[in-house]
Amino acid sequence: MTADATKRLCDVVLDETIGRATPDVEHERAVAIFDLLEENSFAPVGHDKGPYKLALSLVDSKLVFSITGEKGEPVATHILSLTPFRRIVKDYFMICESYYEAIRSSSPSQIEAIDMGRRGVHNEGSQTLKDRLEGKIDIDFDTARRLFTLVCVLHWRG
Repeated sequence: MTADATKRLCDVVLDETIGRATPDVEHERAVAIFDLLEENSFAPVGHDKGPYKLALSLVDSKLVFSITGEKGEPVATHILSLTPFRRIVKDYFMICESYYEAIRSSSPSQIEAIDMGRRGVHNEGSQTLKDRLEGKIDIDFDTARRLFTLVCVLHWRG
């Protein structure tokens, strides 16, 4: 947990606009949320009365961040266009497929090279997310990575 317990998420929920998925995808969503909640640094700009609850929803290909305080009091709502993430998420899924395929038939050095590429694309998506939230929500890079993982899982259909 962060040194400042007021600058963190204590709950993340996906509303019905996200839709249900296969059991495998639902499991991956739950794991991504667990990892995000386990360790994060999250604070809406200009607000320091956390911890916070985050409800995510989808409206017209945009991800809506509805942030409340721990007791449910409204704090902020931010709308994030997913358009800048389309290519990154597509590339990430493609390289993940290559990685899982390589695990079955490639040498350790080939697997490592693909994994480095996978991490690079993940870092690119994380930085893009951090940049898009700048001035709205303060997050550190590790939190951006966990949040980007969740964004990817929301796109995954299994």
